[in-house]
Amino acid sequence: MNGTWQFVLAPGFFTNHEVVNALWVSTAIAIVSGLVGVFVIVRGQSFAGHALTDLGATGASGAVMLGANVWYGFLSFGLLSGAAMEGLGSRIRNRDVATGLVLSFAMGLGALFLYIDTQQANATVSMLVLFGSVFVINPALTPLVMAVGLAALVLLAILYRPLLLSSVSPTLAEARGVPVRWVSMLFMFVLAAAVEDGALVLGALLSTALLIGPAATAVRLTSRPGRALVWSAAVAVIATWAGIVCSYDSYYWPPYGRGWPVSFFIAAFVLLFYLAARFVPERSRAAERPSLQQEVKAP
Repeated sequence: MNGTWQFVLAPGFFTNHEVVNALWVSTAIAIVSGLVGVFVIVRGQSFAGHALTDLGATGASGAVMLGANVWYGFLSFGLLSGAAMEGLGSRIRNRDVATGLVLSFAMGLGALFLYIDTQQANATVSMLVLFGSVFVINPALTPLVMAVGLAALVLLAILYRPLLLSSVSPTLAEARGVPVRWVSMLFMFVLAAAVEDGALVLGALLSTALLIGPAATAVRLTSRPGRALVWSAAVAVIATWAGIVCSYDSYYWPPYGRGWPVSFFIAAFVLLFYLAARFVPERSRAAERPSLQQEVKAP
C-alpha cells in the first residue's frame, strides 16, 4: 500500500502546509461551484458566470494596486458587478446586453489596473490574477473563504425551491407568488461568490471550468435536479483533488523543479469527465419529467 501511495503522491504531500491548506480551500470552493453550476446551466446563465470571472479580475488587479489581497478584490467587485448586471437586465429585459455593457467597461478598467501593477514591479500579478494558484493562498484567508462558501450554500438552500421553479418556468413561478426578481438577484450574489472564490484556484480566465464543467457533466448523467447537484459537486471535488495531486507531483517532472500550473490540471480533468459522460447513454428525459415536476411543486 505504501508503495502504491508513493507512486501516486510525491513525498511530503500530506505534510506540506501549503498543500493541506490548498486541499481545504479548494474542496470548499469545488462543492460550492458544483452546486451553483447546476442552476447556472438550468437558467442559461453561462455567459454571466464567465463575465463575472473577467469582472472579478478587475477588482483583483485593483486590490493589488492598493496593496490588498486579490481575494478581496475578486469578491467585492464580483458582488457589485453581479448586482449591476441583474439590475440592468431587469430593466433592459435582456440579460446578455446588460452583461456585455458592464463587462466592456470593467475589462477596460482591468487592463488599466494590470498595466499600473506591472509598472510597479509586480511582475507576477498578471499570472496570479488570470490563472490563479491555490498553493499560495494566505492561510489567514482560509476561514474567510470557507465562511463565504458556507454562506452561499445556506442561501442556495433557502432559495432552492423558488429558484428551481423560477428557473424551469418563470411564468408559473410568478403565478404562484414567487418574487422572481428578488430570487434572481439573490442567486446572482450566490453565483458571484462561487465564481470569485473559484478564481483563487483557477484564476479569472479558467474559474468557469469549475463552475460549468462539472454541472454540464451532471446534467448529461441525470435530469433530476437533486441527483445532478450530487453528481456535479462530486465531479468538481474529484477533479480539483486530482489536479492538486498532479500539480504537486509535476515538480518532479520535466522541467524538473518547476511544477505545472494547478489550473491546467483541474481544467483538464473537468474536460475529461465531461467527455467521458458523453459516452454514457442518455437516460430517457420523458421518464424523469414527472420527478422534475414533483421537485418544483410548491409545498
